[in-house]
Amino acid sequence: MAEQTPAQPKFARYVFIGAGLWGIAVLLPLYFSTASIGGQHPSPTSDPLFYFGFLAVTLAWQFAFLVIGSDPIRFRPLMVPAMLEKFIYIASVAVLWTRGQLPPSDVVVTTPDLVLGVLFVMAFLRTPRRGQT
Repeated sequence: MAEQTPAQPKFARYVFIGAGLWGIAVLLPLYFSTASIGGQHPSPTSDPLFYFGFLAVTLAWQFAFLVIGSDPIRFRPLMVPAMLEKFIYIASVAVLWTRGQLPPSDVVVTTPDLVLGVLFVMAFLRTPRRGQT
């Protein structure tokens, strides 16, 4: 990772590196849990291409968070799609819940994504644009 200079915003570094590490820790076990997840939620895991494709894209974003955290000023523009990744997911879950397609227990597990989305917005607002340090 890039060496931190005094101008690098620590808040954004911690938020994005923490988000990436958290996401990797939460997602990697899903590669080995298809049987138990399939028992709880049979439709997504009945299509392995969809399930593992979702995991691959989501896992890739965790590494993008680590890249953003390595140099928040340089990678500040990537914070926008990172925020979208979180808030589009939260909006999707909210729609499914209001339609009665998700139980409250499935909604509650999205709380970390909502918290991270808010932290991403805060990090974005607190990180200066490149050249403004």
